[in-house]
Amino acid sequence: MIDTGRNFKTTIGGSALLEGIMMRGPDKIACVVRVSDGELAVKEKELRPVKHGLLKMPLIRGVVNFISALKEAFEALGFSAEVAPIEEGESRFEKWLSEKFGDSFVQKAVTGFAMVLGVLLAVALFFALPILLATLLENLLNAGDMSLGGWRALFEGVLRLFIFFLYIVAISRMKDIQRVFAYHGAEHKAIHCYEAGLELTVENVKAQSRKHPRCGTSFLLMVFLIGVLAFLWVANPNPLVRIGLKLLMLPVVVAAGYEVNRLIGRYDNLACRVIRAPGLWLQGFTTNEPDDGMIEVGVDALNRVIPKEQGSDEWK
Repeated sequence: MIDTGRNFKTTIGGSALLEGIMMRGPDKIACVVRVSDGELAVKEKELRPVKHGLLKMPLIRGVVNFISALKEAFEALGFSAEVAPIEEGESRFEKWLSEKFGDSFVQKAVTGFAMVLGVLLAVALFFALPILLATLLENLLNAGDMSLGGWRALFEGVLRLFIFFLYIVAISRMKDIQRVFAYHGAEHKAIHCYEAGLELTVENVKAQSRKHPRCGTSFLLMVFLIGVLAFLWVANPNPLVRIGLKLLMLPVVVAAGYEVNRLIGRYDNLACRVIRAPGLWLQGFTTNEPDDGMIEVGVDALNRVIPKEQGSDEWK
């Protein structure tokens, strides 16, 4: 294990899978999943370097990285769903698809459907629902000769944050998701151990914090917070137009969230600690303490993406 020093911050990140972990390094991605016989299934993928300078520019790189991360996450989830031990049997429709088109087609179809459904659910929950509820409240107030007036956009933003929090709390109570969140904790602990320059052993990893400042949960919360401010300027009275305008503004909000999260993850001064505190608090719901087997998965995945050149993965 290379001693990187206590102040080292790595660009290596990852995400939890079904019974596994995906780690993304500067050169490749590694997915490691615990299968039914206790062994580890591994899938590695070399990464193509971003060559065009325009794609590396601030704000633009945030959108590019976000889209790339989503694509990689769904591919990794598809792999884990294919190899992870799942007790539920296939439906008749899935069996028919398997017989007609093969298991590979079914897996891709299910993953694609889940991706589309996830996007639609996000739009419905975090864009349409707050706007429709605010519109309903405004109509009720108008009936009583009252109005939300200029507070409507702020009310929608606060409502969006509240729905996001309720969503996180609700899924954190699901049994299967609790295991995924435990793998999420193992991912963070392994990265903390690596950044501390310690040997990547189960005992060393177990002693680390399950919360990490450069986590996707913190990034999402930052996007929501920036969205509250950015969407204050969307004042069109038509709810459908407001939904459309906010969706058009979303890439800019995501890009700004990426840059802010990148900045506060790089420095450890008081201002950065205050700004990232809400994200770390929210990780209390999206991470759980992992068992030794989960930590072993995290260590294996991390070891596979650590670059050969010392320091080439430093967060700058």
